[in-house]
Amino acid sequence: MVIATIANDVFDMGIPVAEKVLRTVAVYLLLLLLLRLAGKRDLAQLNSFDFVVLLLLSNVVQNAVIGPDNSLWGGAIGAAVLVGGNALFVRGVGRSKRLLDVLEGSPTVLVRDGEIDVDAVHRLGLRPADVVAAVRRQNADEVAQVELASLEPGGTISVRLKDGATNATQADIDRLEAKLDAVLARL
Repeated sequence: MVIATIANDVFDMGIPVAEKVLRTVAVYLLLLLLLRLAGKRDLAQLNSFDFVVLLLLSNVVQNAVIGPDNSLWGGAIGAAVLVGGNALFVRGVGRSKRLLDVLEGSPTVLVRDGEIDVDAVHRLGLRPADVVAAVRRQNADEVAQVELASLEPGGTISVRLKDGATNATQADIDRLEAKLDAVLARL
């Protein structure tokens, strides 16, 4: 009797599989839309507040995905639909530039020719200090060395430095030493 009750609780979903799949897909699409509307910054430039929201988000939508189902099979079906559906969705979206632009957006210029675009930075919910930190992480000493920096659709900040603004590599030094040795050998 006890084993039958446990087996029933573990394996009986209480709702049809089609409803489980529909709930999971609907919540996935809703969250995708909400994250797109929230902006690029939320994907990679998380502050503490954004992180807490993302942690709580799964709990908030849990019942919408599982409904009145707490079974093992129901959880397995929901997980399979999320992982498999996401893989298919990402592959499908990746084949259409137009759809990719709509869903992910396009890069936003943050720095052009050494000047921070303060309006764009504020519109994205960033601080100028966030941009300066990203510039420093990409081998610039200051924003004035940046030709172009942009926030990419995935949330990363890409930086292109002005000519001559990058530090010399060991290979650059070795080439100069070889040229200097050649000049000195001719004297």
